Amino acid sequence: MSNLRDELIEHGILADGGAPGLYHRGGAFENVVSGIEALFRSLDPYDSPRWVMSPVTTAQVLVDTDYVESFPQLMGLLDGFHGDAREARTLADTAHDGGEWWQQLDATGLALRPAACHGLYPLLAGRQMPPGGGHYEISATCFRHEPSDNPARMQTFRMQEFVVVGTPEEARAFRDAWLERALDAHRSLGLVVEAEAANDPFFGRASQMMSQGQLEKELKFEIVAPIAQETPNAISSANYHEDHFGTSFAITTSTGVAESACFAVGLERSALALFRRHGVEVSSWPTDVAARLGL
Repeated sequence: MSNLRDELIEHGILADGGAPGLYHRGGAFENVVSGIEALFRSLDPYDSPRWVMSPVTTAQVLVDTDYVESFPQLMGLLDGFHGDAREARTLADTAHDGGEWWQQLDATGLALRPAACHGLYPLLAGRQMPPGGGHYEISATCFRHEPSDNPARMQTFRMQEFVVVGTPEEARAFRDAWLERALDAHRSLGLVVEAEAANDPFFGRASQMMSQGQLEKELKFEIVAPIAQETPNAISSANYHEDHFGTSFAITTSTGVAESACFAVGLERSALALFRRHGVEVSSWPTDVAARLGL
C-alpha cells in the first residue's frame, strides 16, 4: 500500500500543519466529515439536544474528571503573557534570538479539551436526571499530546458523542444499542470494521491494574478499521463509565447516584478510514456511500 499520509497531502485532502500530528483539512475532507456527522445524528433515536463544547476548558475540569491522575501524558495546558512593557520587550528579544521565550509565560488556568463529553458533566452538576435518563449529543475539537506522523494520530481532532446519564440499566442498554447501531452504520459506508473490548491508555504504576479492570468489566468497546497501517485503529468507541461522573459531579437519579455511558465517533479517523478504503478521489467512491454522506 502507498503511504496514505503522503497521498492525502499530495491530493490536497490534508496539509502538513508544521509539527507531527498537526494537519490542515481540505474541503474534500471536511465534506466527508460533515457527512459522517450528519449520518450519525440521523441515527439518534432520542433526538438529543445538541451541545458544541468549547475547545478550551478550565484546568480544574481535568482535576474533577480525574484526567490529571489518569492521563497526564495527553494533557495540554495554556500559558499566557502577564508582564509589563519592559518584560514584553524582553520576551520579543528572546524569541527573535532563538531563545526559549515561552519560559517567560505563566499559567492561565485553562487547558485544551481532551474529550467532548467532559464538558457535559459540569453542566449537570447537582441535578437529578429524569426517568429514562438524560440524553445529549456533544461535539468538540479535542487535543491529546501524542505527536506522530501517522495521520490516525492527529493531536487535534473532533469527537461527536451521544451520551446518557441515568440508571445503571439505562447506561448499559444505551451503550450496547449504540455499539450495534454504529457497526451497521460504518459497514453501510463500505468499511470493514470489528468491535473489540479495549482499555484506555492509563498512566503510572496503577495503569496495568486499571486497564485490566476495564477489560474484565467490558466497560469499553472500540470499533476498529485499517487506516494508515494494517493494524486497525479505533474509529469509534462505546463506553460505560459506571458512576464515575455521577459521583464526581453529584448527579443523581430517583434511585441514587447517576451512571453514564457514551458512544463517540472519531470524525477524522472515520473519514481517514473511508479514504483508505475508497481512495483519495471522492468522485470515484461508490454511489451508495456518496449518497449516504450527502457528497
